[in-house]
Amino acid sequence: MVKMPSCCQSGISDRRFFPATVSPILLTVLCLTTTGAINAQESPKKTKPLISQSSAPPLTGVASSGNQISLNGRTLPGTWLQQQRKAGQVTTYISDGPFRQLIGVNFLNSSNSAKQPIQWFSSVTTPLVLATRLVGAYRYLDITNFAQTSGWQIQTNGNTLVIATPKTQITNIVQSQEPPSASAPLQQTRILVNLDRPTPWQVAQGSAIAKPQTASSDPDTLTPKPTTPPNREWTITLDGIADPVLIERYTPQPPPAAPTLLPNLLKQLLPVTPTQPIPPAPEPLIRQVQVVKNQTIISLSVPFGLSPQVNTVANPNRLIIDIRPDPLEERDITWAPGLRWRQHYVNLGTERFPVVWLEVNLRKFGLTLKPMWASPDGLGGTAPLIQTAQRYLAVAGINGGYFNRNNRLPLGAIRRDNQWLSGPILNRGAIAWNDSGQFYFGRLTLEETLITANNQRLPILFLNSGYVQSGIARYTPAWGATYTPLTDNEIILVVQKDQITQQLPGGKVGGTAIPIPQDGYLLTLRANAASAASQLPIGSAVRISSSTAPTDFSRYPHIIGAGPLLVQNRQIVLDAKAEKFSNAFIAEKAIRSGICTTATGTLMITAVHNRGGGYGPTLAEHAQLMQQMGCVDALNLDGGSSTSLYLGGQLLDRSPSTAARVHNGIGIFLKPRS
Repeated sequence: MVKMPSCCQSGISDRRFFPATVSPILLTVLCLTTTGAINAQESPKKTKPLISQSSAPPLTGVASSGNQISLNGRTLPGTWLQQQRKAGQVTTYISDGPFRQLIGVNFLNSSNSAKQPIQWFSSVTTPLVLATRLVGAYRYLDITNFAQTSGWQIQTNGNTLVIATPKTQITNIVQSQEPPSASAPLQQTRILVNLDRPTPWQVAQGSAIAKPQTASSDPDTLTPKPTTPPNREWTITLDGIADPVLIERYTPQPPPAAPTLLPNLLKQLLPVTPTQPIPPAPEPLIRQVQVVKNQTIISLSVPFGLSPQVNTVANPNRLIIDIRPDPLEERDITWAPGLRWRQHYVNLGTERFPVVWLEVNLRKFGLTLKPMWASPDGLGGTAPLIQTAQRYLAVAGINGGYFNRNNRLPLGAIRRDNQWLSGPILNRGAIAWNDSGQFYFGRLTLEETLITANNQRLPILFLNSGYVQSGIARYTPAWGATYTPLTDNEIILVVQKDQITQQLPGGKVGGTAIPIPQDGYLLTLRANAASAASQLPIGSAVRISSSTAPTDFSRYPHIIGAGPLLVQNRQIVLDAKAEKFSNAFIAEKAIRSGICTTATGTLMITAVHNRGGGYGPTLAEHAQLMQQMGCVDALNLDGGSSTSLYLGGQLLDRSPSTAARVHNGIGIFLKPRS
């Protein structure tokens, strides 16, 4: 038996459609009456992107559009369009993901999808309200008046919207300790950044900051490595120039010279006086302030369990950075009809978990749900969820099932439009659904049998899977144009029009790529199954029978497998051992993603991050959280760095730089209008 991939044991998990010079959002606007779908039976040359439509009336008189924004000389990705109004006036729209992330705008709660209240150096009680429009896979904000009031200069240059904001001075940066309050019961650190006028800003999470080892009382040894996790780097970037005094104030000083140590021999002759190790000085929160290309970058070293919460105020204009264990701000935003963005803390005993989720009403408002995967050429490959969602023109989405990180192949069920892309493994949990908004949760097995002309029956254990074991596996054109052996000495049978046409030696792992026939499939005989080759000579007629267990799964055109199953009929049914997850994976505390349905038929896709001051939930805690949130049925999806919750060009739950590339996901699409 071939050893199972380690990532499967633990449960860890180019745009090609448009020319680089063509804006995909412009194609969306032009194709609002066009529909298409990715059909995995087609060859790569025939593969087409799924063109989604807005449920709102299309914009008329679109003057220009694009997918790049130049902000004060820096070109960044972001979709936009301009609409020609009467009397020569132009209305400028920016999709809300880039607007929120590049400008630093804070979105406030809203129950009206046509209007989005925002807070940006303004009052929360009397917020600015921007009109919204849904076009294609994005929601656009009318920033015309906002930009004019803020003194921005806007023009277009081909595919790029060019924005220039007024020059800004950063006059002071002050760090202080804030006493406990009703909203923040623990003492917290606050950084105030004073500005002479409002300006765009961004916050980004960086990598862990390694703590240097320090010398102990014995010059021949070092103190043990700290058991606490390293600090995390965060950067706050503002479009403005800091006063030189501030740059000097926060310029790192060179480390002190190491003390002169006695030679070992002399030390042995002198009396030894016991001393205590000198604890290292606490690392400063503000590591550095520097000006790079007319931007001021404030680098922070934030202790584990804490994160920055950034807000703005006016009169005077300030950026307020609070370092706290509970930085998530509560949100309840009706983003589109039937699509609601929510986030808040969910308590589980004494622990508080930040949860970001989307509520989707698939039955009432014309939204659909479809699996999606990274590569347009087959099932091999990974990509950031943002890239995959934008390639499919999904309005929203979440990462899906597991995959092998080494060869980037799927390790679980993917079924779309009644076609199996990849079969399930290990009887793991899965979710199935149809386009009417009906769902089914359970542990899934696909039972395929190869039947010969003399009624000999041979089990096919895996379909288009990166999970490799002894036995027979099947690879269809959905896998890609070719199949490359995954184990040594496979025997490969080429089947065309239900007849075996070739028997080929597979050779070494990763050797010769064998074409997969468009009118058939390949059978790979591994290890002990190779003896079956003599019973399947060239010219043999074969057929395949296929069924699912439970049989209910076969009634649904779409399936994504992951696991473990968490909740069924409101009861926790977690049994990770039965789904062949490792003990380490079961016990791990990690960021997690999930999908569930509620008693009202609403679908929820969720991202649960690290608890206040600690790590993410265990699987048992994840099941309890989903149950507490009102889930009737719930499934755990791939987690950790794979966890990514996407909405309209942005990740809601984390910085894109911290999100791993993933193999597949679940996309939410707006149905085309009739």
